[in-house]
Amino acid sequence: MNRIFYTFLTLLFFGCSFANTGFWTKDKKIEEVKKNVTKVFNQEKIVTNEFNSSVKLDLSKVSYSNQKNNDITNDLGIVKIDNQIKNSSKFNFSKIDDFNYFEPELNFDGKNFVFFDDKGNLIKFDDKFKIVWKKNYYSKKERKLKPILTISNNGKFLLVLDTIGKFYKVNLKNGNLEWSKTISNPLNSQIKILNDKVYYVDLNNIIRCYSIKDGSEIWKFRSENSFLKSTKRNSLIINNDIIYFNNSLGDIIALKTNDGSLVWQTPTQSSLVYESAFSLIVSDLVLRNDNIIFSNNRNEFYSINSLNGLLNWKQDINSSVRPIFYGDLIFTISDEGYFFIIQNKTGNIIRITDVFNVFNNKKRDKIKPIGFVTSLKKIFLSVDNGRLLTIDISSGKVDSVFKVDNEKISRPFIFNNKILLVKDNSIIRIN
Repeated sequence: MNRIFYTFLTLLFFGCSFANTGFWTKDKKIEEVKKNVTKVFNQEKIVTNEFNSSVKLDLSKVSYSNQKNNDITNDLGIVKIDNQIKNSSKFNFSKIDDFNYFEPELNFDGKNFVFFDDKGNLIKFDDKFKIVWKKNYYSKKERKLKPILTISNNGKFLLVLDTIGKFYKVNLKNGNLEWSKTISNPLNSQIKILNDKVYYVDLNNIIRCYSIKDGSEIWKFRSENSFLKSTKRNSLIINNDIIYFNNSLGDIIALKTNDGSLVWQTPTQSSLVYESAFSLIVSDLVLRNDNIIFSNNRNEFYSINSLNGLLNWKQDINSSVRPIFYGDLIFTISDEGYFFIIQNKTGNIIRITDVFNVFNNKKRDKIKPIGFVTSLKKIFLSVDNGRLLTIDISSGKVDSVFKVDNEKISRPFIFNNKILLVKDNSIIRIN
């Protein structure tokens, strides 16, 4: 798409405090460091400069309505976040050795959240951040394998799959075990639940559907070249009884949820690069209004029609983080630390601002974005050196950088309007 669109405009569109518990450390001060032309670039050229950086967005008509989080479509939406970020406290647990190699996810049910530690303990917290229950369903031998858990819930039960091939169901209210099974191929994806079925993709690029009632397998679908393993978990989304997922080759596949029959399959990578598929990192898929958006670390950002798999548009943006719909716009952060604002309908780039310019030039090349959430006026971006950046959406400039830790932290999660972050040995709450 070697076109240049000149569009200079000011965009108009529609429109921490916690109760201490005995399990959490005392609050401490966070170290604060203050500090429309659209070009579709050649694929091999990575953006390392700003574009339309003086353009300011009019946010007066943006609201929370119809912008809520939808976990089943990975649509994070616009969230309410307390603006005062001054303190942090931690809930500590035994260190997860392989933390840097997986994507930790806190699991929420609206009033509570669940996580795990390095010994396989499931821990449920209430809205006051107190422990409701703590359960462990691993033998002494299994605990030594240090399983990493992926968790999903349907409001009544937790479904847990891990890296050592264990699959079990837990009562969300009391933590009691309903059933437990062993599976031959551990998962390598998110878990999604729809009605009485649970879905995941295993390490061999096989998507599997199981019954929530007893854990029996209902159907499976094998995508191509299962010998190629992904370095990142695959993404799943569900809409209108169709499940969409990506495999390690970058193919996007749509199946019927009831029987796994193929609806469509769209490749995004040439067969010439299959041999290097292990290095492909695809962001989470996100769906809204029949549009699936995602990007990768090969300078490609896609919008695909979910009904037929046809390409809406493609841009040259190098990003591995989950993009976010914001009204009629899309936000993303490139691996090089640039904040992109994109028109959802056309794919035209409205503005690019450098948000990593707050870091030393010699160090910024080693820093990567982890993930972000957006409120009406701010973006909160976590990066892998333990910092949390607050970015003004209107101007695209960084308001402040908060030192949360010296090591890698997770993407931000929002609970009771507060930011939670996960580290290898703790859950960090920001207030």
